[in-house]
Amino acid sequence: MREKQKVKKMYGLLERQFRLYFQRATRIKGVTGHILLSMLETRLDNVVFRLRFASSIAGARQMVCHGSVFVNDNKVDIPSFQVGVNDKITVKVDQEALKRIKESMEATKERGVPSWLTLQENELIGTVVRLPQRDDIQFPIKEQLIIELYSK
Repeated sequence: MREKQKVKKMYGLLERQFRLYFQRATRIKGVTGHILLSMLETRLDNVVFRLRFASSIAGARQMVCHGSVFVNDNKVDIPSFQVGVNDKITVKVDQEALKRIKESMEATKERGVPSWLTLQENELIGTVVRLPQRDDIQFPIKEQLIIELYSK
């Protein structure tokens, strides 16, 4: 139960949203826990956060909701949008917001960008190179405990 709560808080999800992700993950062939984490990592708000455009997932969610994020040159304002392989994520903002993004990128420079994403810092363009694997998720998550909880 604690593990589930920890993951929900990390990704900023409500109980119902998390349960729906779990149900979708169980329908896909493969290791359910790894698929669940991959689905959570490829949410648009999380990808914007991983690309260091925002300093927190909540900030990334706000950017997405305000219509500042484009996926393949289409405006997307749904934080739960699932990005796929070869999707290009761009940010188009005014000068003041651009300054905040640059500050965020500078402050989070040591965090780096995950290996499944590429970033062109000058143009503020990120690309999904591949779907994240379990090894790409650095957080100490015991997904097996979550699977056991929902399997009851």
